[in-house]
Amino acid sequence: MSFLTKLGLKAICGAVLLTAAAAAQAQLNVDITGVGATQFPIATAPFKDEATSPEPVSRIIQEDLARSGRFTNINAGSTPVSETDSVDLGGWKVKGANAFVGGSVTHLANGDYDVRFRLYDTIKQQSLGGLSLVTPASGVRMSAHKAADYIYEKLLGVRGVFATRLSYVVRVGGKYQLQISDSDGQNKHVALSSPEPIISPAWSPDGTKVAYVSFERQKPIVYIHDLPTGNRVIVSNAKGSNSAPAWSPDGRTLAVSLSLTGNTQVYLINANGSGLRRISSSNGIDTEPQFSPDGQSIYFTSDRGGQPQVYKMSVQGEAVGGAQRVTFHGNYNTSPRVSPDGKLLAYISRIGGAFKLYVQDLSTGDATGLTDTVRDESPSFAANGQYILYATEVGGRGVLAAVSVDGSSKNVLSVSGGNVTEPSWGPFMQ
Repeated sequence: MSFLTKLGLKAICGAVLLTAAAAAQAQLNVDITGVGATQFPIATAPFKDEATSPEPVSRIIQEDLARSGRFTNINAGSTPVSETDSVDLGGWKVKGANAFVGGSVTHLANGDYDVRFRLYDTIKQQSLGGLSLVTPASGVRMSAHKAADYIYEKLLGVRGVFATRLSYVVRVGGKYQLQISDSDGQNKHVALSSPEPIISPAWSPDGTKVAYVSFERQKPIVYIHDLPTGNRVIVSNAKGSNSAPAWSPDGRTLAVSLSLTGNTQVYLINANGSGLRRISSSNGIDTEPQFSPDGQSIYFTSDRGGQPQVYKMSVQGEAVGGAQRVTFHGNYNTSPRVSPDGKLLAYISRIGGAFKLYVQDLSTGDATGLTDTVRDESPSFAANGQYILYATEVGGRGVLAAVSVDGSSKNVLSVSGGNVTEPSWGPFMQ
């Protein structure tokens, strides 16, 4: 299959070939298929009065930490321990826990819930602080994710991403659904349902909007969807194909791929749909643009050298300094995504007929394969740069998967009875 056909049809067919999910309310199910080489042992006790809570807060924290691949949960028993209780830290150290968490959930008179917790270092025999998170019932699960983020950062020194969100596409009952969920695949809701494919969702930097491509008007058009209000606007409906939207770090601009002049090229357009300008200039196909974290460069896929590879050019356009090839491992590399710190490049490489997720150190050029699957696509970095979400196939079904950047920890997220694809991992919430 030619590169033109591959890029033109890969995302479309990925959506068209989705099988219907068993039920519209199906949640993503998480299967931990690998764990990190080094894990931090921690005990999280049942929270006091959490039976009054609409969500099992302590269990969500335990599941978040386990899913990260960086923690192992030590059995804390069934006796609730609040954030104010006296804790035998030496006893928990003997049981193998290097850290301990206790907390409570209080149902307030106005209907809100106050989720409180305290984290202890059992080795140093000291408190590492805690939080009080007051929220309506609908936000209790997110409060649990925020607690897990606090624990992750305090113990590992890296900000957690449990309180971030995912977007992905599922086909349900003949309709394509753009769904938004928590990072664990739970608490999902449908942002858009359409009888035509929806592809390439991309989060705005502030996490309030998603840009995507919809075929509802019988051609690919780029929309921006405001999640809090449900309002959406067309941002690019030029002649031909409008595809592959990517946000600038300041949220004011989108990079898109348009076939306006015949062959697909990279353009920039203001988020309000004005100011369209072309920035790539090859006789081949230039597509899948992505901004660098500093907003000064654009990474993109091009077949200008005969086979698709990842290139980099100035955000001012190829006329300023040209375009430099970035990937050299393998002869077919697509779908560039840059880590939030700008140090790593994730991409999909075709190796012997298999499409696999790779990560490249941009300072050294060293590239490493992260997966043992063969139909990987659509990589997306977590906001802390520690994990990559991607679509793949397991057991003949389309699933989402997340892998740590060192390849040691893997999770598979699937919908029972159906396929899920087109993932994008949202930013830190403001």
